[in-house]
Parts: sequence; structure tokens; C-alpha cells
Amino acid sequence: MKRVIVIGSSCSGKTTLACRLGELLGSDHIELDALHWGPGWSEVPVEEFRTALEERIAKDRWVVDGNYSAVRDIVWGKATDAVWLNYRFPVVFGRALARTLRRIALREEVCNGNRESLKKAFFSRDSILLWILTTFRRRRRVYRKIFDEGRFPNIRLAELRRPRDARRLLAALHDNHEAGGR
Repeated sequence: MKRVIVIGSSCSGKTTLACRLGELLGSDHIELDALHWGPGWSEVPVEEFRTALEERIAKDRWVVDGNYSAVRDIVWGKATDAVWLNYRFPVVFGRALARTLRRIALREEVCNGNRESLKKAFFSRDSILLWILTTFRRRRRVYRKIFDEGRFPNIRLAELRRPRDARRLLAALHDNHEAGGR
């Protein structure tokens, strides 16, 4: 695994898994949300987003997490592997709700100084919870179609259906790392 993309529904655990994969593989971790969102939840212009990402993926080893179609061509075109967190809706939504409540209660910074708020999470059209409700099924269909049609033959797919599958992947990579492999 040299150039890895971690994809899946919002709040499925992409960043957490990608960060750990980066550590185990000795690769840079690139979080697309951090490149896409500016201060005040402003979206970075697409060309600026693409340029910043192209600079980061010029290296030989990396782990990218995120689902932005605006950069799919450049990331997926260079990727060697994909880890798809294709979890069931109750798992993802439960994680989203718990994470959102924790971030609000603890005033955790998300990226570039942004924070979630009670108003935005529960009383806004920009709610991450509403986003999951409206994109979950569509995102699964899109990824299934991409992989079924073989649009990116350069990518080996690991489709993880349960959180324990992710734990097993990390354990196997850890064991390989401890044994001296990469």
C-alpha cells in the first residue's frame, strides 16, 4: 500500500483510519476536509483546492481521506489502493451524532479554526446530520458503480463492511510492520 485513499460516508471514520494507516505505512496523511474548508466554513476555490492537493500527492507514499469529486481524478488516478468504509447507516449515523455532540460540548476545533455548533448541527440546512441523511445512499451507489465498472483499474479495493474489519486491517498492517515489512 503506497498511495491509499480512504473513502466512505461522512462520519464513517475515514480520518481516524487514514491517520492510523499513515502511521503504520510510514506515509503522509492528507485530510481533504482540511484543504477544502477555510476559516468560517468557507469553501476554498476549486482550483486552489486542486493545486494544494497536487503538491501533497506528488510524493511516492501518502494516505488521503475524503470524498470530494472535484479532486477524484487527480487522487484516484495516482492511488494504488482504496479502503472503502462501507458501513451500515445506523453505524455511520450513530458515529455522526456522538461525534457532533462531543465536538459541540468540548468546543473541539474541526479544521482551520472551525467548530461545530448546536444551531448548525440541528437547526441548519448545513447540518452534518442532514448531510448524512441526504447523501448516504447516493454515495454508496456511486462508489459501487465506480468499482463495478472498473473505472480505476490501478486501484486495489478493500471494502470494509463493519468497524471490526477496519480493526483487523490495522492489526494485520501492524503485525506486518512489527515483522519488518512495509
